[in-house]
Amino acid sequence: MNFFIDNWSLFAIALASGGMLLWPVVSKGARAGGLTAAEAVMLMNREKAVVVDVCEASEYAAGHVVGAKHIPLSDLEAKLPAAVKNKGLPVILVCASGMRSNRAVAIAQKLGYEKAKSLSGGMGAWREANLPIEKS
Repeated sequence: MNFFIDNWSLFAIALASGGMLLWPVVSKGARAGGLTAAEAVMLMNREKAVVVDVCEASEYAAGHVVGAKHIPLSDLEAKLPAAVKNKGLPVILVCASGMRSNRAVAIAQKLGYEKAKSLSGGMGAWREANLPIEKS
């Protein structure tokens, strides 16, 4: 027992470093099926994923992923089946921060789009990764 008491700082350092090693695993679980910007680009290139921006019109006009279809979250349930007819294609849902797109994933999955994913961090993460945007 004296060993533990005499070396408490070493144990604290060991616990802290263990926590830092586990952090990436824990934080990935927190994004619950979301995609990083790089993963989204790979999905777009490899599997012809369809990008759907669920922002409001003013946010969409300020900047969106190149080629993204615009369907505001409030209209998603009614307009998604017409915009993306093939339910087998991956659908990447994007908003400004990733919060609305997480809700949009639930709506898309309810409609039968099993491969629906959210862009974690939204357009902020897209811009941070220096990926192209277009304005309308």
